[in-house]
Amino acid sequence: MPVDNPCAPVLLLSTSMIEENGIPTKRARNDEYEHLFNMVVEVPPWTNAKMEIATEESLNPIKQDVKDGKLPYVVNIFPHKGYIWNYGALPQTWEDPHLKDKSTDCCGDNNPIDVCEIGSKVLSHGDVVHVKIPGILALIDQGETDWKLTAINVNDPEASKFHDIEDVKKYKPGYLEATLNWFRFYKIPEGKLENQFAFNGEFNNKAFALKVIKSTHECCKALLMEKCDGGAINWTNVQVCDSPFHCSKEEARSLVESVSFSLNKGNNEEDQVWHFLGK
Repeated sequence: MPVDNPCAPVLLLSTSMIEENGIPTKRARNDEYEHLFNMVVEVPPWTNAKMEIATEESLNPIKQDVKDGKLPYVVNIFPHKGYIWNYGALPQTWEDPHLKDKSTDCCGDNNPIDVCEIGSKVLSHGDVVHVKIPGILALIDQGETDWKLTAINVNDPEASKFHDIEDVKKYKPGYLEATLNWFRFYKIPEGKLENQFAFNGEFNNKAFALKVIKSTHECCKALLMEKCDGGAINWTNVQVCDSPFHCSKEEARSLVESVSFSLNKGNNEEDQVWHFLGK
């Protein structure tokens, strides 16, 4: 499923504040429009298949990678079935693995920023939706900073209620605690240790989240202009015309048409297994 380059073909800012030439407007209509972003959905809620933007492949398709000869799935840890949100990423962001974050004292995980969308609608693989960002969680995964944005689809019936992290606590009580526990424990059935968090596992607010988005967006822009080392990441894109990795829409279409795609229709037994963790 070819969708986007994490830093280019899908814009970071929502079209609500994009001019025809692709340049953000100097002044948003109001604070809500100023802080809308595009989210690329990788995994719908209540599913287990671990789908990810394949950053090392041309045009970065969303796919389920084979690891150790197996397709990866997240396990069911009672009471949660698979993922508990629409899970995805913000395009045009990059957590630099060579840059130590001052607030976490760890370098980035070499990926776009992850997003946990908490709206009521079940989205699909590859959907691109406009979201508001009330807050952010700082997961430390195997010594790397792995930011997790809390977001809500602007078309959600309750979207107008959510402006900052306190609104999530007020209108969706228990959701942040469930998110924290999900990330803390999801690797334990694999024999791994609990994940750790910066800020003692507290969610930071909208203002802090926007600073993180801006910082990782700047890192991504540097990569697209070949001003830093992106390693094996493939930066082919159709949006940033002056990028050395730019390709035309016709070239992109040819790349997509040259690749064969198949959906995994097999049943994964782990989907039906439940894990119960003791204290």
